[in-house]
Amino acid sequence: MPKWIAPWGLLPVLLLPLSLPAQSRADLIIRGATLHDGSGEPGRKGDLALRGERIVALGRLEGWRAPRVIEATGRILCPGFIDLHTHCDKVDRERFKANLNYLFQGVTTVVTGNCGGGRTDVAAYFAKLEKQGVGTNVIHLLPQGSLRRKAMKGSFDRPPRSGEMAKFEELVESGMKAGAWGMSTGLEYAPGAYSTTDELVRIVRIVARHGGLYASHMRSEGRGLLGAVEEAIEIGRRAGCPVHISHFKASRPPNFGKSGAACTLIEWARAKGQRVTCDQYPYLASSTSLAAFTIPIWARVGGNKALFARLEKPETARRIKEEIATGLRERGGPEKLLISSNRTNPEWNGMTLGAVARALGMDPVATILHLQRRSAPRAISFSMSREDLLHIMKKDYVATCSDGGCSLPSRVDEKGRRVPNPSRPHPRSYGAFPRKIGHWALAEKAIGLGRAIRSATGLPAAILGLKERGRLQVGMIADLLVFDPEEFRDRATFTDPHRYATGVVWLFVNGRAAIAEGKATGVLAGRPLRLGAAGR
Repeated sequence: MPKWIAPWGLLPVLLLPLSLPAQSRADLIIRGATLHDGSGEPGRKGDLALRGERIVALGRLEGWRAPRVIEATGRILCPGFIDLHTHCDKVDRERFKANLNYLFQGVTTVVTGNCGGGRTDVAAYFAKLEKQGVGTNVIHLLPQGSLRRKAMKGSFDRPPRSGEMAKFEELVESGMKAGAWGMSTGLEYAPGAYSTTDELVRIVRIVARHGGLYASHMRSEGRGLLGAVEEAIEIGRRAGCPVHISHFKASRPPNFGKSGAACTLIEWARAKGQRVTCDQYPYLASSTSLAAFTIPIWARVGGNKALFARLEKPETARRIKEEIATGLRERGGPEKLLISSNRTNPEWNGMTLGAVARALGMDPVATILHLQRRSAPRAISFSMSREDLLHIMKKDYVATCSDGGCSLPSRVDEKGRRVPNPSRPHPRSYGAFPRKIGHWALAEKAIGLGRAIRSATGLPAAILGLKERGRLQVGMIADLLVFDPEEFRDRATFTDPHRYATGVVWLFVNGRAAIAEGKATGVLAGRPLRLGAAGR
């Protein structure tokens, strides 16, 4: 007779062996694993049974039978990971549809449309995913910046006119009805940066009426961090919408230590009953375009052509260059910036800005403008402190995310030859979740394993309002991960980022094996998940 009761509370395990024989049959049983249910509680040894795409039993299942049994002694079984913040919008393309770099992290659901950019036609996006198949489940947020640009027919530093605002509202309404889960903003990027708080509140009210979420890459993660947090909270309060702060951090050395005050603001709002949550990628470096890191937003209004027109005016050029130099100093200098993707000179990928400057014989500011004119490269900035990272990581309202995108270690060239991917992206696209679980929880013991798993499962499910995923419970959809705690590690590095994580032994998406015995099966078991739809 079993001696413990399932902590998830739906069904006492002691009743399971007493079920009728017909009810004790499953398609698959996983035996002997350490079960982490997604609640944050410590793991308990037990078994799990699947029938179709559902979990049908948990606990010590001596009386259960199935045509296939997986022996998982010494391994951990938990819900598949849910990544609240990705840029996997290219998952609708043929070469990325398997989303392997996420499957090998144990991720079964990705959220796209983040930072205000992404697909604007939700119905068409979901229809394409359903037609071609997809490796992971996909949830989509309406990208405020892309929708604003579409409604205003351009990226303008002004409020929308009445007709433009009506179009904007129509696009949001249509997208929410098509199944978007909310709206994202990228308020450090054009055109999101040109939006006022009042404009955002007006749009977010539509999202709130549909039961959606407001997710924000805030206006500042550095000097203006506290004001940016206050604005995000205000938008949610006035619009009546849950607020989610994307890739929460305190960026650049002059702002180290601000995470404490920023968390206090969030906790005050939560204590008053407001729904405010965050996500975090577990690295000390961030990544975006080199321009966004270094060139002031006012100088980039209108795009590259307008930027270089401004540089023709001596006084304006002096101001732009001074602000670039100041920003570089705040980031710790040109050696703290790594070029990650540069089309015109791929040999510079993986080099610091300082090294590229020396190769060109230019000073760092001139190098930034030279690169921006030629290829507008992406970059990585080593601009966070371990203390802030760990302070944020330990908060029970902070989920794990990657902030990465679909990626492949190699590609096929025009002659049909397979060649290595020349880019050097942030390793988070391949390793964020094993970095959190394998490195920070298991190796460093900076956070408990149960809490780390909750931050990737039960917590993001609760933030999104997913009713049937994110926990090990009878009746839940079987998005499941079995991993080896000794081997579950990120292998991607900043110098060699195109390396799949190791340690995922089995991964089930909607009850079907996407990874079996450590190898991808090729099964495209994912699906788009629509807000309000059954089986979400």
